[in-house]
This record gives sequence, structure tokens and C-alpha cells, in this order.
Amino acid sequence: MRLFSFSNLFISVLLCSLAVKAARQVVSWDIGYVYADHVGGPRYAIGVNGKLPIPPVHITEGDTFVLRVHNSLNVSTSIHAHGIFQTNTNHMDGAAMVTQCGIPPGQSFTYEYKVNQAGTFWLHGHYHHQNADGLRTPLIVHDREQPPYEYDDEYVFGFEDWYNQTYKARLDETLDPNGTFPPPSPAPNALINGVDGNATEPIFFRPNRTYRIRLINMSATVWFKFALPGHQMRVIEADGKYSVPLEVNGITLGPAQRLSVLVTAYDNVARNYQYLVEVFASFFPRIPGESPKYYTGIIEYSESASLAAVDPIPILEAIPEDKSFSGCTDAELSSLDRQPAFPVDRSIDLVLRGALFTDNVTRDIINNITYTEPHIPTLYSALSLGSLAVDKDLYGIQSNAVVLKHNEYVELIVHNPNTIPHPMHLHGHAFQLIEYGPVDPRIVLGSNRESLGNQTAPIVRSSEYPMQRDTVVVPTMQYVKLRFQADNPGVWLFHCHMDIHFGMGMAMTFIEAPSALQNTITIPEKMAQMCVDQGIGIFGNGAGNAGTDLSGLAPMPTIKSF
Repeated sequence: MRLFSFSNLFISVLLCSLAVKAARQVVSWDIGYVYADHVGGPRYAIGVNGKLPIPPVHITEGDTFVLRVHNSLNVSTSIHAHGIFQTNTNHMDGAAMVTQCGIPPGQSFTYEYKVNQAGTFWLHGHYHHQNADGLRTPLIVHDREQPPYEYDDEYVFGFEDWYNQTYKARLDETLDPNGTFPPPSPAPNALINGVDGNATEPIFFRPNRTYRIRLINMSATVWFKFALPGHQMRVIEADGKYSVPLEVNGITLGPAQRLSVLVTAYDNVARNYQYLVEVFASFFPRIPGESPKYYTGIIEYSESASLAAVDPIPILEAIPEDKSFSGCTDAELSSLDRQPAFPVDRSIDLVLRGALFTDNVTRDIINNITYTEPHIPTLYSALSLGSLAVDKDLYGIQSNAVVLKHNEYVELIVHNPNTIPHPMHLHGHAFQLIEYGPVDPRIVLGSNRESLGNQTAPIVRSSEYPMQRDTVVVPTMQYVKLRFQADNPGVWLFHCHMDIHFGMGMAMTFIEAPSALQNTITIPEKMAQMCVDQGIGIFGNGAGNAGTDLSGLAPMPTIKSF
């Protein structure tokens, strides 16, 4: 199994050949069930063209990306390009029942959109949480012009978690009103580029060459640490945004986050080295050999060189779990574009929690609302409601909608008064990381108060030029302040990227500039027909009715306790 690499020669040829005009990059996927014999035991999974892992996709900034999808599953599917802003193409965002109906079984659909970003992204299923069962792969968008940092070659590490159970089986156990909560769940195994983390082939370093290493956490639940003992890493990118270089000894990635580092090889081939990987989650009990798990691979300078072997455990354990890097947080990165902190036109407080409802089901909530799908895609409501589209209530209470004015500067203050961290992802935008700090004790409820005495989190403020990301880990018992400009009309999800928590309802929708949106987007006939074929409406409010008539929507379930 080869760790995916692009040589500088190829990159140079690619840049030269495509410098004149952008290309139309076409990829065809037949999504279907495959038999995966991964570590931990074989089971059915979801692959592409009869294979798993799914080959990574490489395109160039400015290209039009065309993804032809045929659905050979027995349920609907959709594909989201994680981190791609979809400017003027909100309907191609792939979030099922938010921006489209799923692609029905046996049918085909083509996603087509221009990608005016460069960086490290990924493609994944966004219906029925199919990414957790294998429907995920890196999406690398190469710079059209010379990148701001020079390097000779690059490697991509796609990190995944792998469970013996399907996602549906795990979610059904979690939402079972007659079961224990949380249900017993063994810690997952780790895959690196689709294979057992301890079965990867070497990466190859040549003396004095500089390598870009792209790290992508494509997992559904867990965090990954990464280290290169004996080598210095310089962080240059986070979630598709370039940063001022920051030297680090270790990296921690939450679910859905990405980073690029530069590493310069030694000037000799006397020794080979190891790269180290840890998979963990703070909410899994520590069991030696089970959680956390440790993996090693080889950095080969010469086939005949001796190996500078290390004990991975103390090196990886020294990397903080609650920070992006050894010794500092991602808020301490500086954005290379030197964009100062945005002003604030509007501040929105969001409180993340879990709650027990009166039906004896534990769900996740944002501001006391647990998300469920509306009767028609929320985008279709925003497009068809006319002047009523500014009324957040018409999207249905459990769409948890917030309407944003065009171009206003928004600050989100996301509070996590819980003992589990939450990786929160915003579609359609990258936000500035402004501040981390300790949660207000007055909003800590129930059993979580037992952990309040251990709260020692300092206030950490951004640099003069705040780093931008599209996914932020909100640490336990902390808040984070995020800012973005509402300059991308559309319907954008904001949700926890731990798929179980998303499935439990930790999600909301931003309805951004609906009037401008109505003058920007027209739903293609094929997309509308996919809804019709499944008995799903394409006009009206969240209940699929005209005007303000919300009859037919299920009532919001009642919270029993926190």
C-alpha cells in the first residue's frame, strides 16, 4: 500500500501545463457495498467502483470538478466536499435534506462546481452518515500558481477509524430508549490510507529535500496524534488556509480537521526513522493495548540504513490531547493572508449539550433544540418562500435555523459545558479563531458539575491575524469565539463532526442572505426530480406546505433532564 505522493517534478509540470486555463476534471463513482476485511474482522462497508479504500482525488485550483455518481446502494446517498465553499453553487454542497434530496437507489447524479480554493480537503458521504462505513477519501486541490512555500514532494495521510459494527447499528444502540446510555462501545482501530495503521509502506525521504505532509482526520469519532521523531515539522496550512510557519514537535487532529506540515530531510542517508500515530478519544476508557492505540511507520532514507527506533508511547503521550500542537492551540497560528480580526455586527451564543427526553431517549442539542430533517430540503424552502424566507420559524423548529443578513459580520460564541469535546464544522465558510476560554460555571448542569472543579482552562486569544478553519474542536468545559462574514448566500449546516453526535441532533442551519440567494441559485431539473421520485416536496416551508402552515411537522420532543 503506497502512501500517496506527488513529486515536485509532477507538480511543476502540472502548474505549467494548466497555467493558461483551468481544466474540467471528471471522476466517476459507482457507490455500492463492498466486503472489507479490515483489522478487527470483516464486514460489509461502502466503497466506490467495487473497491475500498477509495482513491484520493487530485485537482487544481480553478478547475471545474465533475463527480458523476451512480447509487448502487439500497438507500439514498449524497457526497459533500468538506471545506469547499460552494460559492454560487450551494445546491452542490451535498448535505442531504439541507441542500438536496439524496440520490435514490439505482439513480445517477452529477455534481459539478468550480473550485477556487487550494489546500487539503476531503470527500465524504453526507446521508445516513455513510462516511463512517467507508465512503470517504482525500480531495487535494493543488495551487494553480506557485505555492507560497517551496517543497520537493508531498505525502497524504488519510486517517480513519474503523468499527466492527456499521454506523446504523451503533446509532440504533445509542438511541434505544430501553438500552443503557452510553452503550458499551470498544475503541475503534485505525486505518491509514485505508489499511491497518501498522501495515503501511514506507515513505521515502531524500537528502536535503523538503516534503509537504498533508494530514487528514477522516474519522467519524476519534482524534489522531502525529509525530516525526528526529525531524522538525513546520505547520503551513490548516483546513485549506495557509498559515505563517509554526515549528511544532507534535500534532493533534480532531475529526474532520486537516493540517499540512513541511519537513526537511537530513543531508545524509545514515539512518531511517519512524513516524508515529496515536488514535484516541478522551471519552474512551484507557485500556492498555485497546485505548489509546499506537501505530508506527518507516521514513526510509536508504534501504540498507539502520532504523532509529523509538518508543512511541512517551513521545505521543507528551503531545496534549486538548491542543492542536505540542505547546499551543490552533488559535495561536497566524493567517498568511494577514487578515485582521473581523468586526462584530452580530453575536450569537450557542450552547452544546446532551439531554434526556421524556421518551427516554438521550439526544444532543444546540440551544435546547435537537436537529431533525425537515420534510423538504431547507435550501428549497429558502428559494420558494419568497419574502417569508427571512422567518426562521418557517424552516421548522428542529431545523434549528438562524437567518443571517447579507455581508454582516457574525461572531459565534460556542459553549461546551460538558465532559466531551465537540469538533464543530461550518459548511460554506472558514471562520476566524478568536478566543478560547473557560466556560461560565452558571451554564454547567447536571452531572457535568462534578467536573467543574477541575476547570483550569486559561483564556487564549488569537494572534493579530487570526487563523481561519472550517472545523474547530470546542474543548470540554470551554468556549470558543469564531467570526466570519456572511458573504456566501446559501443554507449552511453547522454541526458536530462526531457522526454519532450529529445523528443525535447536534446540528443547526444558517440561512444566509435568503433574498440574495433567491437571485443566485436555480435548482436543476434533475435535482428536483430526485425529490419527486422519493415523494419529497420541492416547494414550501419546512413542513412542505405553503406560507406559514406548518401542520404535519412532528412536535419538538420535550426535555426531561440534562
